[in-house]
Amino acid sequence: MNEDFVITAIGDDRPGLVEELAAVVVAHDANWLESSLAHVSGKFAGLARVSVPAQNVTALQKALTDFKPLRVIVERAGRVSLAPASQRALHLSLTGHDRVGIVREVSQVLAKHGVNVETLNTYTTAAAMSGETMFHAEADLLADMRLDVSVLKTDLEALSNELIVDIALHELA
Repeated sequence: MNEDFVITAIGDDRPGLVEELAAVVVAHDANWLESSLAHVSGKFAGLARVSVPAQNVTALQKALTDFKPLRVIVERAGRVSLAPASQRALHLSLTGHDRVGIVREVSQVLAKHGVNVETLNTYTTAAAMSGETMFHAEADLLADMRLDVSVLKTDLEALSNELIVDIALHELA
């Protein structure tokens, strides 16, 4: 029987790092199931879920925590489930002038409505004409089917006006 684990890893980025990490996983007959890996400001940051035969759990945990190129944390995975029929998928896009607190303020509105952030990707760019820093965010969200999306949109529009950013919310099929 296999057990699932979530691996969190961070360290200085360089070519070949993912291959080395994957080699440790494979060396313990573990299967790499899903991941999100990124290069952020010279650092490698990653999350991965692996499935490992029960007899190899201890050895894999040790090999990963001893993996010197990265600081690795290994945690037993929670229950994996697809979005139940009682939940709806939403997508949020945001663009505007960068300022402190945008993520906090948007996430406060989402939390108030019981919306879970499944993925969040953010980045900054220089505006074409002015060179000012622009903030961009894309988020996949999960909410209860009973959520009144129009009320959530109204609250996000109010926040959009306050922050002077463009926020779009779409329900996914």
